[in-house]
Amino acid sequence: MLHGLTGFEQMAVWGIFGISILGLLYALFLRREVLREDKGDEKMIQVWGAIRDGADAYLTKQLRTILPAIVVLTFALFYSVYIVPPSSEALERFAGYSDAHVRLIIAFGRALAFIMGAVFSLLVGQLGMRMAVQANVRVAQCARKSFGDALRVAYRAGTITGMLTDGLGLFGGTIIFMIFGVAAPDALLGFGFGGTLLALFMRVGGGIYTKAADVGADLVGKVEAGIPEDDPRNPAVIADLVGDNVGDCAGMAADIFESYEVTIVSALILGLALYTLTGSMAWIIYPLLVRGIGVLCSIIGTYAVKAPAGKPGNAMKAIFRGYLTSAVISVALFGALAYFYLQNISCGWWRPFAATTLGVLLAICIDRLTEYFTGTHAEPVREIRRATRTGPATTILSGLSIGYESSVWAILVIASTILGSIFIFGSMPGVSAAAKVTYILYGVAMTGIGMLTLTGNNVAMDSFGPIADNANGIGEIGWHGRKDEATLTARRIMSDLDAVGNTTKAITKGVAIGSAVIAAVSLFGSFMVDVSKVQASMGVPEAGWLNTLGIRVSVPTVFVGMLIGGALPWLFS
Repeated sequence: MLHGLTGFEQMAVWGIFGISILGLLYALFLRREVLREDKGDEKMIQVWGAIRDGADAYLTKQLRTILPAIVVLTFALFYSVYIVPPSSEALERFAGYSDAHVRLIIAFGRALAFIMGAVFSLLVGQLGMRMAVQANVRVAQCARKSFGDALRVAYRAGTITGMLTDGLGLFGGTIIFMIFGVAAPDALLGFGFGGTLLALFMRVGGGIYTKAADVGADLVGKVEAGIPEDDPRNPAVIADLVGDNVGDCAGMAADIFESYEVTIVSALILGLALYTLTGSMAWIIYPLLVRGIGVLCSIIGTYAVKAPAGKPGNAMKAIFRGYLTSAVISVALFGALAYFYLQNISCGWWRPFAATTLGVLLAICIDRLTEYFTGTHAEPVREIRRATRTGPATTILSGLSIGYESSVWAILVIASTILGSIFIFGSMPGVSAAAKVTYILYGVAMTGIGMLTLTGNNVAMDSFGPIADNANGIGEIGWHGRKDEATLTARRIMSDLDAVGNTTKAITKGVAIGSAVIAAVSLFGSFMVDVSKVQASMGVPEAGWLNTLGIRVSVPTVFVGMLIGGALPWLFS
């Protein structure tokens, strides 16, 4: 274990492993804190029980559907060593074994890493959603006491899912690196694939369910019966509330966990390429250290999310304050880490630091853009509200046009971030053109690492949405007909939190899509780097390598051009 590392690097890796455990323990601590809250009266518990039964039934059916695919693909990953043989780094790492034994070690490593990635993604979605269901009725009851209590419980319940994402993702990547060392990418291939497979089922399946249930409930209630949203006379409301959990909580958590995994996979593969060029393990260790810092900063940021105990406050402002607190602390720690640890690398310590900071800024920009286009106080939503006065046609047109415009600005921010990474690493003197491409791709991967540094905060914001939505629904049904002052105040609090929850869900979707774009660029690049290594081992001349031929989306500048070109029709529309 920890083959080829210096004393400091060995301590750092063990520290990262400890931080991943700390994140999981913090999730357990928050769970106990949330479960201590009161669940309310008998009617509220009855509604909550129906939501819980529906969500559990959906996830149980989904799991039974996925399990056969996991079994088949586990065998496929095991036998993939006969198609994608162990790398030269694997032969170096297990130098005392025969080639046949190394092949067997990598086969087991890939298969077990695949199972671990799939199980961890499943745990993030399942446990996170079940915790959100446990919290929603408690948030509704807290709203009868104060705005601050309701906000605290909703956000901290969401943070449990965030810590599961952080802790399990970091634990899996670190334990694989500790065992396989420079051969880690051979096993990480399975880890990333396992997380991606489960995220596909949970995100797409849950997303379809939640939108079908939401639209169906609205058609039955608002259109056919003419009754308010979440009215207890509409039985489809329970399906709608279940959908918020299985789609916006379980599905999105698994989706972000997948992005969290693949960005670390691509960063380690590209870091390994730079290790081959420079002989420094810092390229591989630094992304893991950045992720460890992110877990700690997410925990700190949780305690900055608070509001006055009395009258309703600004929930979005409180949540963003926590996010910004985590971001500022993490950037400061990135700088200190890079300055003291990366002094001896060839490109200068500031370049990896600048790339990760650029990723944090990208996440903040997407946060602010999404909040502007979806927040109830901003002009876009007010414009759509004004359009409702003239009927459904103008409402649809207004909503679509603003949605088109918002996507263009998000794409431009992502493209600017990739260009920033090109500028940071493309300006290196005395580096060959082929090596410079690898440095640039590593920089793009580090922006993805930086963007998902605050995954704990991002997932907390996402889970906050369905928790607040469900709590509002439980209050609507459980308190139907009550006119006392405490109930009316609680309804206003829940309505405010529900509106903010819609924005936080949109912000998380923006971060998930943005990180997926960054991950795609770095994965394209890591694939091309691996293909070039195989071609070199086969004796193919450099002029014939795949990464030197044609127009390739693995080149970041080409990818940026595609993004901007693809955005133009949306802006015109």
